[in-house]
Amino acid sequence: MKSCVVTGASSGIGRATAVLLAENGHRVFATVRKESDAHALARTPGITPVFMDVGDAEQVAEAVAKIRSEVGEAGLDGLVNNAGSGTALPLELMAPAQLRHQLEVNTIGQLAVTQALLPALRQARGRVVMIGSIGVRAVPPFTGPIVVPKAALTALTHILRQELAPWGIRTILVDPASIRTDAGEKLAAAAQATVENFSAADRALYGAAYKTMTSRFLALDVAGSPPSAVATVILHALTDQRPRAHYTVGRNRRRLSMIPRLPIRLADALRRRVFGIPGPGSAIGVPR
Repeated sequence: MKSCVVTGASSGIGRATAVLLAENGHRVFATVRKESDAHALARTPGITPVFMDVGDAEQVAEAVAKIRSEVGEAGLDGLVNNAGSGTALPLELMAPAQLRHQLEVNTIGQLAVTQALLPALRQARGRVVMIGSIGVRAVPPFTGPIVVPKAALTALTHILRQELAPWGIRTILVDPASIRTDAGEKLAAAAQATVENFSAADRALYGAAYKTMTSRFLALDVAGSPPSAVATVILHALTDQRPRAHYTVGRNRRRLSMIPRLPIRLADALRRRVFGIPGPGSAIGVPR
């Protein structure tokens, strides 16, 4: 029985991945932050819930110690770094502390977990799967809090792939596109609360465009692929004899992947059309 760790397994992609791996005979250590999520996952044979917040160094150390004691000399066959959080906000209005938090959770936390589990991964010549985002290619406006950490994670993944290759550890990037999860609903609720907290001046600058963009973003996700589509790709990445180094999965992946291949002016025009953003010069004269 192969053993795998799936971080952020309480819902969405993480939960679907943990369940699919367990159904395919893997022993899965699924990290969660709430008792209720742990109880729900424990009902699936083969899943062992582990409490861990990737942004909490002490919790990471405790969870890794538990996992390593469980796998013993057999080591760890797979690590799926899925945990993270996201929001949307104009960069002009984003406090530096907010961006630091997003980087801590979505990039630095992933590296910390990987570093801590590398000895066990070396024992089994395991694989590391990083969950990125198609947003790194599409780069929609107002997605800086999500895309900037994922862009850093993408670079981190490409570097780890080269650095860990001598030990036979494959490092694989999976970029989901439009996926139907409760993260979209959380984003919509957070976006509404964000607009309500805008000052009058900030609302005049960004309010209408921000609401249009987040509503269209949510519409793409609501019509997106189920989390099981990503879970299936992750299963292949962990088990195929010759996995690819980079996968994209989900509805709209081809359209969104095409954007960076276009000339910049055309790419920006396409982003404005897809996400309903005002054109260049259209806000000149709007008071700060």
